[in-house]
Amino acid sequence: MWISETVVAWAFLGASLVGATFTLNAFMPVRRIQVFFVQSFFSSWLTAELAIHHLVWQSIVTVLFVQFGALSTWPGVVGLGITVASWLGLLLLFNDGRTAHHTFDEALADLAEPTDAARLPFSRLVMPFRFARAGVKVIRNVPYREVAGKELRLDVAMPEEAGTNRPAIMQIHGGAWIIGDKREQGWPLIGHLAANGWVCFNVNYRLSPAATWPEHLIDLKYALKWIREHADEYGIDPNFVAVTGGSAGGHLTAMMALTANDPEYQPGFELADTSVQAAVPVYAVYDFTNRLGTMLETFRTRMLEPMVMKAFFDKEPERFHRASPLDRVHADAPPFLIVHGDRDTLAPVEDAQLFVETLRETSRSEVMYTELRGAQHAFDIFASPRTSRMLDGTLRFLTAMHEQAKTSNASRLAEQSASPAPEQALVSTPTGS
Repeated sequence: MWISETVVAWAFLGASLVGATFTLNAFMPVRRIQVFFVQSFFSSWLTAELAIHHLVWQSIVTVLFVQFGALSTWPGVVGLGITVASWLGLLLLFNDGRTAHHTFDEALADLAEPTDAARLPFSRLVMPFRFARAGVKVIRNVPYREVAGKELRLDVAMPEEAGTNRPAIMQIHGGAWIIGDKREQGWPLIGHLAANGWVCFNVNYRLSPAATWPEHLIDLKYALKWIREHADEYGIDPNFVAVTGGSAGGHLTAMMALTANDPEYQPGFELADTSVQAAVPVYAVYDFTNRLGTMLETFRTRMLEPMVMKAFFDKEPERFHRASPLDRVHADAPPFLIVHGDRDTLAPVEDAQLFVETLRETSRSEVMYTELRGAQHAFDIFASPRTSRMLDGTLRFLTAMHEQAKTSNASRLAEQSASPAPEQALVSTPTGS
């Protein structure tokens, strides 16, 4: 043999340790050590959502090493034990994603199951650049605003069959307020909603460092105004528009929901209706001040201050608080479904938990929270079992909120029609003796 079995055994042990490191990091991603932070995030993200893929490559490597005699000496035997332990860990990671529907069932226990929804099998989950769902048409690059020498555009996904008064939703991409595009994010959810009768608008907005907060939010509010103005063209009900997005898009989703009709964020279109009727922020950022100390300090000093806010927190703390959903909670907030992973290192789960607690203490609307075991940031980028469960849960929540809104609107109209006009009431009011 051209290479000794001892060398093969030691090489197998090394490969086993590499695979086990990926698996272990998925369970315990690094949050506090800056030098390992980025590498740890990407490896845990890829391993947790692609656990079966990792299991396959580790199995292939194991078979090859065994064929070349890796088990003839003790390093290879130890390597096999480590590999088997890694496989067990990968199966646990896969099971966390597969059973995520239990988490949604618990969070949405008070909501009815949509009876006519087309469930999404894992095998039919599509990736962003392979978007294709039967019965759904997509209209690309529709201009909705010209501002600062830039034309802003959105994509529309809707049922092929014509309809009216359909519920609508705005999807906001993430990317740390600096990068990202409507082409890259949200398409699995958009496809699922459009296949179930929704009209979906995937919206681009100005990005930093060219844009300074709150220009990102202003663009999105303008997009919402545009959507309502074109309700007849796209067959939507202007009285029900929801909003969703992940990461920075989740932050903007929460801000859209909590600053409805605020003239500060509607310069030149102050009278437009920018209310939303439901919000689904996913692994969102809820705090620009880092009050819990969950973020690395560089999150503010290297990104928020010089690139997004163009201000220093120490000198203008109020600007950072006003940009934080945690500080914008109020009693009239719309219904929320908040989705977060318990192993998120980019937007730590503790901030989401505090936001949920604060919102539940204040809001008169539904506040539902699902904390996904084993999920990292941006988990829904992949066509994974966890993503499939999230899409069905989100559809269930949004369908219930739409039904509640229709019932509420019908009751209000009935009350208005039953109430006499002021003049009639005055004439028919009996006079006292």
